[in-house]
Amino acid sequence: MSTRTPRILVLGTGGTIAGAGSGGTGAGYRPGGLSLEVLVGHLAALGLSADLVPQEIARIGSQDIGFAEWQALHVASMGAMDDPSVDAVIITHGTDTAEETGFLLDLTLPTTKPVILVGAMRPADAVGADGMRNFANAVKVAGDPAAAGRGVMLVMGDAVLAVRDARKSATSAIDAFRTFPRGPLARVTPSSLDWFGPAHRVGEAARYPFPAELPRVAILTAGAGMDAKPVEALLGIGARGIVLAGMGQGNAPRVVLEALAACAASGVPVVRASRVDEGLVDRNVEVEDDALGLVAARALGPAKARVLLIVLVANGVTDAGRVQAAFDG
Repeated sequence: MSTRTPRILVLGTGGTIAGAGSGGTGAGYRPGGLSLEVLVGHLAALGLSADLVPQEIARIGSQDIGFAEWQALHVASMGAMDDPSVDAVIITHGTDTAEETGFLLDLTLPTTKPVILVGAMRPADAVGADGMRNFANAVKVAGDPAAAGRGVMLVMGDAVLAVRDARKSATSAIDAFRTFPRGPLARVTPSSLDWFGPAHRVGEAARYPFPAELPRVAILTAGAGMDAKPVEALLGIGARGIVLAGMGQGNAPRVVLEALAACAASGVPVVRASRVDEGLVDRNVEVEDDALGLVAARALGPAKARVLLIVLVANGVTDAGRVQAAFDG
């Protein structure tokens, strides 16, 4: 980037950052109640040094984000990558599925320009609303030449997080996001930005093509006393991959593991993640992955493990060895 005012494409999807109708209390609001133009207008009034170009993709809560919105975000982001007049992309997004949207884009976009998701935990008209500060912080990050080459990022609560590491760990707290295994990439305010290390993905091409369709990949949560019927049900509805949200190190009752091994043997890849909030799921620890043909999710929780498995299956990668290599990477 040059020293000119950065030109930033702002893609809006709705969410709490555009929420309205709370009456100041934050209760009973409508996600996406405010248009992107209104949000950008409020931000422009702050006098930030940036040329913001709004493009509304959707005005929905992020629980309703799906393939159509993901595809539109990817197409628009790729257009920005190819447009020399655009310096960065900001995506306004609800927090419930921000880690999934961000990780899908992280896997399928090059790293040549910054791509930043931003959201809020309180609607725009609530007391103590955090959206405008988060948005202003995202503009600060997007306009920094050092932001490129770091993969897709999430800006929330004065922190810059790599979406691969970020997860929502609280239902309503302002500091709702945590990262694992790495900590924040930077701290940011509307007037300052401090990176904690150099960019680590400079000039990378997209790691995978964007899926032409979303294969059905399901998350199965393990619980004490469960049997194999849920596994059979998932196969019955055409699941092409299964992520186990297992106990502890990705464990499950023996009868469930045996059923999942049968899935893997039939060509349906199975990835063991953990329902525990934080920690690695390693191969052959408690569960004999080599013997059962299963894959260990390593640092990815169930939600992001599902996203990666969707991308792999969509690109014809179903062999346990190749799937494990992708999770190790």
